[in-house]
Amino acid sequence: MNMVQRGRFITVEGTEGVGKSTNIEFLCSLLKDKDIEIVLTREPGGTPMAEELRNMLLQPREESVSEDAELLLMFAARAQHLENVIKPALERGAWVISDRFTDATFAYQGGGRGVDENQILMLETLVQKGLQPDMTLLLDLDVEIGLKRASARSAPDRFEQEKVAFFEKVRAAYLARAANDPLRFAVIDASVSLDAVQRQIAQAVNRFVESDNG
Repeated sequence: MNMVQRGRFITVEGTEGVGKSTNIEFLCSLLKDKDIEIVLTREPGGTPMAEELRNMLLQPREESVSEDAELLLMFAARAQHLENVIKPALERGAWVISDRFTDATFAYQGGGRGVDENQILMLETLVQKGLQPDMTLLLDLDVEIGLKRASARSAPDRFEQEKVAFFEKVRAAYLARAANDPLRFAVIDASVSLDAVQRQIAQAVNRFVESDNG
């Protein structure tokens, strides 16, 4: 019987304005050149219901949103996303590229909001049942530079309205996770020119593909 090899799951993370969209496009073209089938998605979102939850989460509102409600909505969207997009794609052998995943929850809700990491771990276990990204590209950039870039792009969403101190904590949480899992994470210096950023990405991805084939 011809067994289909499971696809690979690559996530792209970073704070506001680090250039995720542009570099995800580059990442997809890099993998397509290697004849790899790509499923591109994002979090929160990725399915019709999860996109509705995304809108609820990002929409600026007068009502204060409790940390628990925010965390549970994130994982509700993730449960839909995993069941209807990520798992089926991986099972048929496609490579999934996701703009953010659970590292963002540890960074934004854990680092930024100060939610107990054990609560996030409990939900991660419940929803993901052990599924983790195979590789994570963390685009890292000075917070104030990133926020300036993001504000020039569009009106700020509910998260982008947070103060600089919030994003400093988010960035620190991301870097701490990368330091704790160096085999999965590739930290990309996003402060340099786009060409230099993409050279770093190509080097990390080529190394990952070669080790995967080996």
